[in-house]
Amino acid sequence: MSRLERLFHAITFEVLAVSLSIIGLAIFTNHDINLLSGTMIVIATIAMIWNVIFNWAFDKFVPGKKEKRSWITRVNHVLLFEAGLLFVTVPVMAYILKVGLWEALVMDIGVTIFITIYAFVFNLAYDHIRAWLVERRTPSIAQL
Repeated sequence: MSRLERLFHAITFEVLAVSLSIIGLAIFTNHDINLLSGTMIVIATIAMIWNVIFNWAFDKFVPGKKEKRSWITRVNHVLLFEAGLLFVTVPVMAYILKVGLWEALVMDIGVTIFITIYAFVFNLAYDHIRAWLVERRTPSIAQL
């Protein structure tokens, strides 16, 4: 995957994740939607940077075709990614929303559970759609 495609992947992932997370937090908390939006944009920025770094490193340690990755590999990928992100985002969420670390942790875990499921589905779909698009662009021997 090229750097440009990694950037596209990260931006697409984060735009959808931020939008859905803001909606969820607005439903389940009493915080102002504007404050939640700002918080999630900051967290998404951190997540995008982490996404590029983490996925680059993960791909180095787990080579091969992404669409062929096992379910266990995909689950490990998501859990490692989210654990690293949670370590940084809890204090950020506490500071911006002016809540204690415990409340921020509970909120962030809620977002993390949602994002973990979302990330699994998003990356599974992305890898298979990407493989299908690449296959369509590559001429087969019968077409030559």
